[in-house]
Amino acid sequence: MAGWTTADIPELSGRRAVVTGANSGIGYHTALELARHGAEVVLACRSAERGGQALERLRGEAPGAEVSLGSLDLADLGSVRAFAEEHVRYGLDILVNNAGVMALPRRTTTDGFEMQFGTNHLGHFALTGLLLPALLARSGSRVVTVTSMLAWSGRIRFDDLQRERHYQRWAAYGQAKLANLVFAKELDRRVAAITSVAAHPGYASTNLQQRSARMEGSRLRERFYGFGNLLLGQSAANGALPSLYAATAPDVTGGECYGPRGLGQRAGLPERVRTVGRAADPELGARLWEVSAELTGVSCEAAAG
Repeated sequence: MAGWTTADIPELSGRRAVVTGANSGIGYHTALELARHGAEVVLACRSAERGGQALERLRGEAPGAEVSLGSLDLADLGSVRAFAEEHVRYGLDILVNNAGVMALPRRTTTDGFEMQFGTNHLGHFALTGLLLPALLARSGSRVVTVTSMLAWSGRIRFDDLQRERHYQRWAAYGQAKLANLVFAKELDRRVAAITSVAAHPGYASTNLQQRSARMEGSRLRERFYGFGNLLLGQSAANGALPSLYAATAPDVTGGECYGPRGLGQRAGLPERVRTVGRAADPELGARLWEVSAELTGVSCEAAAG
């Protein structure tokens, strides 16, 4: 694992990958490197305009790559089902559950879920379940679910999952990213034929940090986050390394999490990292799984069976 970079990604010809939120940030760089190494990659994006721009940029950076654009809004289960219906007919080797929103003012999804929990966790839970037949059709398939260092601060409030009684943007984000981590571990326990792992980018300079400030019209906060990105953040390309390692390295272990090896897991080359202990609790995993299946109407176990 020492010194692992994109040069160590194995040849991926003949493999098919879906990367959510691939129009920018670590999602774009994840899709780019998978395509550069021969995978057929679907950029699953909410915005057709931004997705199209990313597609053209990727084709320019990786001439001859097999890439296409898919329409996916994780905040709308109807969109998730439509995307899955279109793509489940093909075998799938790699699913990178990357897309997400961060620290937004309270909003709800099309289906009435709190936006951060609904998009970051429930949308990906449903997508994974609906694509399980495609994943099970390929030997050695992997699901990589992107979490965050802030999963350490997360608490899953089953008595108020949608944060209707009390909403605090960072607490809601921590809950969603802890849910990503718990889901990755529980999926690995339940579906043995698939290697399910988590990854986190450390502190990567992307547009996530500034988007919530723009939504509120707070120029001061937007500038503050931009300065923090410049001062503390590693590049989005480096932030994608843990996801790429988790998706392609031969020594990846199911149920683990991969992140930067530097101080505080903030930056650096990828390695297996320690995560919050409660994420591995099988009772927590089972409860989150059951609640998620009920809320989304998607049973991953039924798809796996």
